[in-house]
Amino acid sequence: MQTTLSAGRETPEKGKWWRRWGRDSFAAYAFLLPSLLIFMVFTFFPAIFSLVAGFLRWNLPYKAVFVGLANYEKLFADPVTAPEFWKSIFNTLYFSLGVPINLFVALFIAVLLNRRLPGVAIFRTAFFLPTITSTAAISVVWMWLYHPADYGLFNTILVNLGLPIQRWLRDPALAMPCLILMGVWHGMGYNVIIFLAGLQSIPMDLYEAAEIDGATGMDCFRFVTWPLLTPTTFYILVIGVINSLKAFTEIDVMTQGGPLGTTTTIAYYLYQKAFQFFQLGAASSVAVVLFVLLLVLTLLQFQLVEKRVHYG
Repeated sequence: MQTTLSAGRETPEKGKWWRRWGRDSFAAYAFLLPSLLIFMVFTFFPAIFSLVAGFLRWNLPYKAVFVGLANYEKLFADPVTAPEFWKSIFNTLYFSLGVPINLFVALFIAVLLNRRLPGVAIFRTAFFLPTITSTAAISVVWMWLYHPADYGLFNTILVNLGLPIQRWLRDPALAMPCLILMGVWHGMGYNVIIFLAGLQSIPMDLYEAAEIDGATGMDCFRFVTWPLLTPTTFYILVIGVINSLKAFTEIDVMTQGGPLGTTTTIAYYLYQKAFQFFQLGAASSVAVVLFVLLLVLTLLQFQLVEKRVHYG
């Protein structure tokens, strides 16, 4: 009799527990649903669609035809297509050289701004402002700075110094360095703020202990600041490489891939295939290659760089 009553008391408790779990789960999934729908519609399904379309010869306005790996063979081995594709990969890697430059400049500025000085907050805000400005607007401004006539700002400086003016974005040798310089300036503010957050998370006790042991300012940076900043540095490096490989807006606004294809990165090459030549199948295969390139470079960074990161 006692066992029966005990079982009767446990059953409602179990029922309440399951009902409470069901209500909580429903609420959680209801809050997740909008973000999940956006992810599925704008990320997951387009990615699957690109993967499938990469096996099709789909040149608008003609119908799509299954061709297997023909698009990939044209990218890597076709005597007409392959040189352009390999050049776009080279240009992409060339453009990504701005990432380490950006990293070291941002670290230097963050160390300078990590001081209790009057008005330092104004400088921090000034360095961060380019980050929240649209890339298209910044590209238009830098086009004026690089204007090949003598009223472009950089050429005005050269004229005043008695030096010959440069063609900047119209010079095949200077176009990519000009884009790299603009990219370093544009992305520096975000990296400065991230480095500042990392610097301010380092306990001051460590610096005091190092100074008691006779460490100089450079010793403190080498043995305290830099090791404890390695997680922040690693994050900035990975994100910077990913963003540099996807760069498109500044190239589309400033050079349109020229002159002579010297600034045609793989992202802009994909855009040309899809929206200028309407070769959707070939463009999808380029998108898959870009994804693989991003994945391989990210895994290499985790494999080669992460082992030097100190999380302690």
